[in-house]
Amino acid sequence: MEQVALVVGEALVDVVHGLDGTVREHPGGSAANAAVALARLGRPVRFVTAYGDDDRGRLLADHLGDNGVRLGSDPLVLDRTATAEATLAASGAASYEFDIEWRLGAVQLPADVDPVAVLYGSIGAAIDPGARDVAVLAQQHRPTALTVFDLNARPAITGRGPGVAARARAMAANADVVKASDEDLELLWPGREHAELAAELLAGGTGAVVVTRGEGGLRWFAPAGEGEVPAPTATVADTIGAGDTVTAAVVDALWQLGVVGPAAREGLSVLRAADWTAVLEHAARAAAITVSRPGGDPPWRHELE
Repeated sequence: MEQVALVVGEALVDVVHGLDGTVREHPGGSAANAAVALARLGRPVRFVTAYGDDDRGRLLADHLGDNGVRLGSDPLVLDRTATAEATLAASGAASYEFDIEWRLGAVQLPADVDPVAVLYGSIGAAIDPGARDVAVLAQQHRPTALTVFDLNARPAITGRGPGVAARARAMAANADVVKASDEDLELLWPGREHAELAAELLAGGTGAVVVTRGEGGLRWFAPAGEGEVPAPTATVADTIGAGDTVTAAVVDALWQLGVVGPAAREGLSVLRAADWTAVLEHAARAAAITVSRPGGDPPWRHELE
């Protein structure tokens, strides 16, 4: 059996408006970025996504293929490929406006493919009708795979409020690991302490919580306790794809520790603080490379070694 990471979620084209007035188009989407990041780290990937049969869809298909990402469904189920208009601030941070619809075709995996890790989240876990299919896939695979939910709140699409927060909690309940940024948590649960929110997610069935804090580094919460690692020094081109790189690199590091497949939950429960520090240091190094270059351009394995 071929052990793979199954990534489920959106692929879109980032239309990036630079400070100098230039406009560039990059293949992107949170799930697509994570799939590419994992593939560049040497992990076999099957990607369940959707885009249109148009020029931007072909841009995405070429990008995924060039990076070794194989598809796990027929993606040509949309009338047009989704876009995210990204406007960069002086800090390199991006704000987005989206043109997107989201649904999935049937998942088609060969009989000899074994998903030992399942990554889902962001827009793909927030917009119906596709989000309902994503939730079903996460539920189906949780007994046999490490499930990882990237919260990645997008209020420009979903709005905000109790209903949006409730859906995020429901999606997190299917996850062994939840990754969120400090901005995500503030958008969904304003004024709440990270440790308090993490404790609630752990009590609800999540195995561990990872919080990204930009230049403030990464923080983890798990049965072993909690801790943090600093962000490496980096010259920031933009932050597109940084969080997606963290998600992929966390999965890669846990895979290296054997925390995938049916034993994932048991493996998470016995990780020590030193293990979590190593996992997040790996993720922080990977993200530092991504932010140092424009667009969602995650590192290859050799760049980390």
